[in-house]
Amino acid sequence: MAATPISQRAPKQLHILQESEPVPSSRPVPGKKILVRRTDRDTSQQWRRGFQVAFLLLNVWLGGQFFLWVRNFELGVVQSAVSRPAGVEGWLPIAGMMNLRYWLLTRRVPAIHPAAMFLLITFLAMAFLLRKAFCSWLCPIGTVSEWLWRAGTRMFGRTCQLPRWLDLPLRGLKYLLLGFFVWAVAGMSAQGLEDFLRSPYGMIADVKMLNFFRFLGGAGAGVLGFLVVASVFLPNFWCRYLCPYGALLGITSLFSPLRVRRNPPACIDCAKCARVCPSLLPVDRLLSVKSSECTGCMLCVAVCPAENALAMQWPRSLVSNSRTARMPAWAMAAAVAALFLGITGFAKATGHWNSNVPEAAYRQLVPRANQAQHPMPGK
Repeated sequence: MAATPISQRAPKQLHILQESEPVPSSRPVPGKKILVRRTDRDTSQQWRRGFQVAFLLLNVWLGGQFFLWVRNFELGVVQSAVSRPAGVEGWLPIAGMMNLRYWLLTRRVPAIHPAAMFLLITFLAMAFLLRKAFCSWLCPIGTVSEWLWRAGTRMFGRTCQLPRWLDLPLRGLKYLLLGFFVWAVAGMSAQGLEDFLRSPYGMIADVKMLNFFRFLGGAGAGVLGFLVVASVFLPNFWCRYLCPYGALLGITSLFSPLRVRRNPPACIDCAKCARVCPSLLPVDRLLSVKSSECTGCMLCVAVCPAENALAMQWPRSLVSNSRTARMPAWAMAAAVAALFLGITGFAKATGHWNSNVPEAAYRQLVPRANQAQHPMPGK
């Protein structure tokens, strides 16, 4: 069965009142709803795109500094002005999971790749409080993926959606991958975790990651090329079907009290919210969006034309009135920044940000990183 264009997937309505359609009389017409146009100016996408670009540039800077740090060791530079940026450990989610388990077992902050643990805690906190905001506001892969499917829309006029019978099992792949990693980490003892991270492979896992992309083989380039092409035609292909990190954050976001909520009396059933949702959620048919696929991008809220019809909101049980229940765009942006800067700043202030690895060990291991073998996890 051929993929269905997203532009054709909106549910059928009995009647849709176009924004420009005149109301013939003052009496209500059955099947129609009168549009009360919203008066506020939505700035959510300006905020979000600003965060996306800033975080992408941050990662490019971290990657460039890390590359120079590695090259200095490979070239035998005795005294280098370039230090190792601990922020690259955000690209080591498995090390973050191992360190988080180690901390839970021992109540001690791990000495190797502690930044990976604090960044994982940061993104889990975002998922619990702000849906999967990391995926749509900060993640560099998510940003590039979004740019790819938007480019596909501009070039071909549309993107596509896989049929449901294929989409559902493919979405399960990321949970299978997550389950495998959780199973592997959960089976390790505290001593086994420490031994693994202190092994030559564990200490330079970040260098191994860099070298994978530096010396990309034919198979790796083919897989990467497939993901790029697939992302042009199928929105967020990697994120939707394969990313185990997104699966973990999605499960966490199920417990988030913050959700996109729809007010049926104000909704005019235009289905614009459903058509723009990159996660392909039927926002126009839901009272609140509970799905683990929701990334908190607020695109649906941004395009809604009706006053008080759709908003990112806290439950009324947690706030005093409907006005304070709403999460405005600036507050969402402030919360994302506060969580990221607050938790990483705490790690730096307490001396738990940089890996405690002697320079002599790096000098010996980094030039021979490709020779380091993955150790068998200990019990």
